[in-house]
Amino acid sequence: MCEACGCTVTQTDAEDPERRVLGRLLDANNRVADHNRDHFNSQHVAVFNLMSSPGAGKTALLEATIDAIKAGFRVAVIEGDLETDNDARRIRARGVPAVQISTGGACHLDARMIHTALHELALSQLDIVFIENVGNLVCPASFDLGQHRNVVLLSVTEGDDKPAKYPVVFRAADVVLLTKTDLAPVLEDFEPARAEQAVRNLANSAPVIPVSARNAINLAPWLAWLRSEVATIRQQTAREPREAHHGHHFHALA
Repeated sequence: MCEACGCTVTQTDAEDPERRVLGRLLDANNRVADHNRDHFNSQHVAVFNLMSSPGAGKTALLEATIDAIKAGFRVAVIEGDLETDNDARRIRARGVPAVQISTGGACHLDARMIHTALHELALSQLDIVFIENVGNLVCPASFDLGQHRNVVLLSVTEGDDKPAKYPVVFRAADVVLLTKTDLAPVLEDFEPARAEQAVRNLANSAPVIPVSARNAINLAPWLAWLRSEVATIRQQTAREPREAHHGHHFHALA
């Protein structure tokens, strides 16, 4: 499936033709990502990109998070999967809008996919957009979507050495969430301290927060971090006047 997006290009020789193609692909993606970010900033919307391996609990975390914050924040979700709209339907059941992106053969979301999805959202009526990326610890980290923060999930069922094995995504994390901690008592081979040290070995000082979507008490540190980051992003974008957008329309890509 990686052939669809150029992710199979692994040569390090900058003169290699395939490498140059990948470079142009990423440059084009970054231009669209900047365009997306301009729209988010103009509307003072905080955007969080959730990345993890499949089954780490992104959707369950979003469900619990939405239940905890929807009284104080206007939330929408962009869902990315190869196929099906299962996750989007789960999110809509929480009473918030969700746009499903089915990538087909692509193993990650890219900025143009997000731009297309934004035509289905009224940004002027939102405070937070969560992007649930395709389950994959490799490719999503290389593609800027226009988000403000990266949230990387590591399930206790995966092994505490994942940050060492997949350094790019964990190095890009603004916060690392250790998920499914309610299972920790029966998984003696997962040591949270080792997982955190693996993140620190990547020269990343991001918070490493244990969470359980099944236990509201265990969500409190994550929710505190989220609220703090939303406030920071709002302060950073406050100098920009909120644009007057009509319906779902905003400036199209050139």
